[in-house]
Amino acid sequence: MPRALTDNGRVELRLRPEDKATLSRAASLKRLDLTGYILGAALPKAQADIAEAERLVLSERDSLRVLAQLENPPAAPERLVRVAKAGFKLP
Repeated sequence: MPRALTDNGRVELRLRPEDKATLSRAASLKRLDLTGYILGAALPKAQADIAEAERLVLSERDSLRVLAQLENPPAAPERLVRVAKAGFKLP
């Protein structure tokens, strides 16, 4: 029977005994518990991966196109203008 899913902050990790021994030894050399050691290595990597995924890097050409559109935006389509004047609100 599957266990109920709870958000208690617990994460289970299955390791080969030799991998756990390596991590435990490294943690003890740094005077950390195993959780602190793993989090210290994993969290900065996770934060960097998220930042990379959320960052958009444009070429110089594309950057100039965006700036040109901001300085001279195209006219709004007539349908959009009608909806805005009618006071349409999204749910």
